[in-house]
Amino acid sequence: MAAQTATSNPLLNLAELPRFTSIRAKHVTPALDVLLKSSNDAVLHASAPQTPNTWEATFKIVEEAIEPLSRVWNLICHLSAVADTPELRAAHAQNLPRVTEFWSNLSQNLALYEKYKAIVSSSEYKQLSNVRKRILKNILRNFRLSGVELPAHSKQRFTQLRKQQALLSKEFSDNVLDATNAYAYFVTDDAQLAGLPIDVIVSARQAAVKDSKPGWKFTLHFPSYFPVLQYAEYRPMRKAMYQAYVTRASELGPDYGNGKPQWDNTMNMTKQLKLRSEEAAILGYKNFAQVSLQPKMADSPEQVMIFLNDLARRARPYAEKNWVQLREFSDNELGLEKLEAFDIAYASEKLRQKYYEFSEDEVKQYFPESGVLQGLFRVTEVLFNVLIKPSVTINKWYPNTQFFHVENHNGTLLAQFYLDLYARDSKSSGAWMDDGRSRYRCADGTLQTPVAYLMCNFSAPLSGKPSCLTHSEVITLFHEFGHGLHHMLTQIEELDASGINGVEWDAVELPSQFMENFCWEWDVLTSMTSHVDTGKPLPHHLFSKMLAARNFQNGLDTLQQIVLAKFDMQLHTTYEPDGELSISELACQISDRWHVVPQALFSRWPNTFSHIFSGGYAAGYYSYKWAEILSADAYAAFEEAAGTDGSVLNPETGKRYCTQILEVGGSRSAMASFRAFRGRKPCINAWLRLNGMSE
Repeated sequence: MAAQTATSNPLLNLAELPRFTSIRAKHVTPALDVLLKSSNDAVLHASAPQTPNTWEATFKIVEEAIEPLSRVWNLICHLSAVADTPELRAAHAQNLPRVTEFWSNLSQNLALYEKYKAIVSSSEYKQLSNVRKRILKNILRNFRLSGVELPAHSKQRFTQLRKQQALLSKEFSDNVLDATNAYAYFVTDDAQLAGLPIDVIVSARQAAVKDSKPGWKFTLHFPSYFPVLQYAEYRPMRKAMYQAYVTRASELGPDYGNGKPQWDNTMNMTKQLKLRSEEAAILGYKNFAQVSLQPKMADSPEQVMIFLNDLARRARPYAEKNWVQLREFSDNELGLEKLEAFDIAYASEKLRQKYYEFSEDEVKQYFPESGVLQGLFRVTEVLFNVLIKPSVTINKWYPNTQFFHVENHNGTLLAQFYLDLYARDSKSSGAWMDDGRSRYRCADGTLQTPVAYLMCNFSAPLSGKPSCLTHSEVITLFHEFGHGLHHMLTQIEELDASGINGVEWDAVELPSQFMENFCWEWDVLTSMTSHVDTGKPLPHHLFSKMLAARNFQNGLDTLQQIVLAKFDMQLHTTYEPDGELSISELACQISDRWHVVPQALFSRWPNTFSHIFSGGYAAGYYSYKWAEILSADAYAAFEEAAGTDGSVLNPETGKRYCTQILEVGGSRSAMASFRAFRGRKPCINAWLRLNGMSE
């Protein structure tokens, strides 16, 4: 096949934003043929003996060549996650091994490694900027973690390990999506709909009509699934959907007529753990967690466990009170003598309504999507002195995807972002930010501005009414936008330190969790709320109830996160994949030890724990709690600036935060950036206060 040109292959139009409607699965392999060849040629030239050991002749040449490859492969992976088709999945699977092989070969290129070391030892190194010095330090570390110093036979095995892990990671993700899409719960008796919000019922009816079925269709996609757990009075429905949800992609999942469960991730997890353990051993580490922590803030698995134990000790008394209260309430007022796992969300919502006299569905009516976006953008514009402008002409991967420009007040383009808010069958679950392209000063002197993909899974508009978000969904949107701001507002022009690049993984959640706090501020909510029917803003008395309930069952929520983090860390330190203890049994043991809520015996939640098996958080899930300490302390600076009667939307503090945290990206350590902003090391006091755990 002749090489496709940029004109004929939309994936190769690198000077433009992607032409999503023109991209087809058939374009993937030819585009990668071109980009892999040019990248390999550049690496070969840079690593040749006659090439000078300088930043421009070696490092810059390689960086300039592989940036388009990274960008296009990220685009292919992005489309696979948001617009999945059998053809695209096959094209991705076909090319994943060779892309993985390229990165493995690059990171094990001893000649290139020696040249980078030579730069560090040269007189030129003293003249390099601190950013470039840090990049070189990180890259040399990454070379070593990729086995560059291994003997030839070990390098070959190491490359095989990386290929196999990449394939298993994609398979894990595909299994979760397929298992989620396959299940449906149909209701034909409208009595079983009692308690459900009207918009959920309407959505379920439309889903049934789409399938040419009578009644109502409920799925395991979160906007359909969770309202059932939270509001449905018909207990058998809650039980059926809960059991289906927590057994997805497991040996307990339905067989759909094939005689055995489909999409079972049990063996996939075991294989991944074995490969990670072998990778660590080849590199000379005791376990994979030690490998994972090398580029993070935490020094050791032991330090992480001490950190988690301390949080568990602080949270447990509150969790025990939460659990006793919920059990007594469900027994005395709901008539549930035994509170089952599938009852917890329902009983918790009823308890919330009793104690705080509001429901999440009542609050939801005040958060139509347009108002939420307006409020989010206002916070961003006031704090960081930018303008966010919509564009309606951009080429999109899905019709309701939105697109925006971020500009300064002189009209200079700083960044652009896509916003894809709604759940659908072709889209992975959850919420995330992805890198469309990074800020980068190209070799020809032109400046490439960042592009971000911001993804959520909310309910789409129904029957002519706008989509309304629960308050927790508002928080999710602010969270992901915080990641986006970290990526988009960077001023670093070196690719490996621009935006979130080069930021320690256990600090990368700081900007996202930081943004969540604004969702609890009155002067923020007043600008973003209007009742979907009446147009009236959120009343202050309802806001006061929300604020009083902010830490409702926070002890339970904190212990749940600690269980996940401890499970992750133990899997990658002391767990034996070939031992007698299964992964699900380990999950039960950890839950029994560290949580106060009994886990359902049939639960197989590890089988859909995508963060650690397909999302890059292996031996790093603790990062969420670690970064919460940083983000709470950072937000406290805005509270201090506001005083007793001012606004947290303080432009001066916002400018300092932007300058010291967002703009610097990975150009220095996260601790150095935090100290530059706060003038001291992090303190847990703000986290304890915000979480209602202060003495």
